[in-house]
Amino acid sequence: MSEQTEYGTKYFAKMLNMIDVGVHLIDKQGITIFYNDKMAETDGFTRAEVLGKNFFDLFPSLTNETSTFMKVLQTGTDIREKIQTYVSVTGKRITTINSTYPLIENGEIIGALEVAKDITSIVHLHDQILDLRHQIYESPSKMKKTASSARYHFSDLIGQSEAFLQTIAFAKKASRTSSPVLLSGPTGTGKELFAQSIHNAGARRHRLFIAQNCAAVPNELMEGIMFGTARGAFTGAIDRAGLFEQANGGTLFLDELNSLDLMLQAKLLRVLQDGIIRRVGGLGEQQVDVRIITAMNLDPKEALAKGLLRSDLFYRLNVVNLSLPPLAERKDDIPLLASHFIEQFNHLFGMKIVGMSPAALNRLLTYHWPGNIRELSHAIESTYNMMELECEIIEEHHLPSYFLGSPNKPTPPSLRSTLLNDDTELISSERLTEKVKQLEKETILMALEKHHFNITLTAQALGIKRQALQYKLNRYGIVRKP
Repeated sequence: MSEQTEYGTKYFAKMLNMIDVGVHLIDKQGITIFYNDKMAETDGFTRAEVLGKNFFDLFPSLTNETSTFMKVLQTGTDIREKIQTYVSVTGKRITTINSTYPLIENGEIIGALEVAKDITSIVHLHDQILDLRHQIYESPSKMKKTASSARYHFSDLIGQSEAFLQTIAFAKKASRTSSPVLLSGPTGTGKELFAQSIHNAGARRHRLFIAQNCAAVPNELMEGIMFGTARGAFTGAIDRAGLFEQANGGTLFLDELNSLDLMLQAKLLRVLQDGIIRRVGGLGEQQVDVRIITAMNLDPKEALAKGLLRSDLFYRLNVVNLSLPPLAERKDDIPLLASHFIEQFNHLFGMKIVGMSPAALNRLLTYHWPGNIRELSHAIESTYNMMELECEIIEEHHLPSYFLGSPNKPTPPSLRSTLLNDDTELISSERLTEKVKQLEKETILMALEKHHFNITLTAQALGIKRQALQYKLNRYGIVRKP
């Protein structure tokens, strides 16, 4: 081996030890010849314990039939994104998604390479969620009737814009039936709130409402989660009801449907057509009665064009199609929504904010809102972290910095002269706070004098509530001179 080749091999091995996926290389006898640090961390070994050892000595729970390594060595065919659950010699139970490739030289298989992504923690978390749901599913029918996890009702949906009110009206009509509903709209527009409201207004309101985000689970696990598993279906599989069995008689909400694997979309279509499910690895079939509500964060036509959604499934789900308008198209609702979030965060933060200044509200009204209602909620919450406990009005400077423009934008000359000291250097943050208070006090005094100390007229001129003005008068010690 040349010096350059040896250097390249060492550099390549070092690089493989830096990546965040496991890499395992064996020869045709099953002896490990490379094993990176991430794979060692996943399996609970040290590299020294694995190098030069036979694969089956390290993983006794695997067989020629269950090992992706062995299948590739026997067939010479790639196996991609295969879920595998196994137990190491140390007793550690591990679940990975593997892609395994044969190594071929001169037409002969000389070994195999496996790249593995550890999903043990994800599987454990979903097992816990499914077990909790399974307990509800198997609970007495009396408990099931009050077990719905849907908290929101149509009365919780806030807005007065024509497009929004029309969407609510259509949703209320849809709640009278059990037809599939397809909700579409950008992220943060409240699709799950609509789904829960439809459920709670319908005949299934006393049965389970189960929500599942299709993008939050690897496709290899989603089939078992949706349709359940039978003991022995794969290593570690147990008899467990899936989402359809658990939601029987109730509503199943599938969010981000466009993230669902096309094969699973075909199985979902079959359930919608005949109401029959079969657990993964099981032989028996079961009839279920589940209302399906689905949601996507992009236009269904776009999902169809990109091949993310089967056309036959779309036509089956598109019985009732509700398109939720983005916040940028219903800006008349921003004051109502802001008031709602203020009331919500007053309770959470123990504060007594009574409203927003006209300047602050104008910032919200002129913003483009890519994150929709969820972003508005976060923006209001952010102001609470920027305000003093005694504040009662959300001012413009309390808003997140991105509402106020670029931090590098030159300061207007009129304000610049106010904020600079005699040496033309920016004042400190402490002095800035005092300067703002001084400007506020002077503004209040000027307004009071203009309106002859009439509190109601002065508050109206300043765009704040009367009680907020009274608070500020006490705060600054402003009294009417005799």
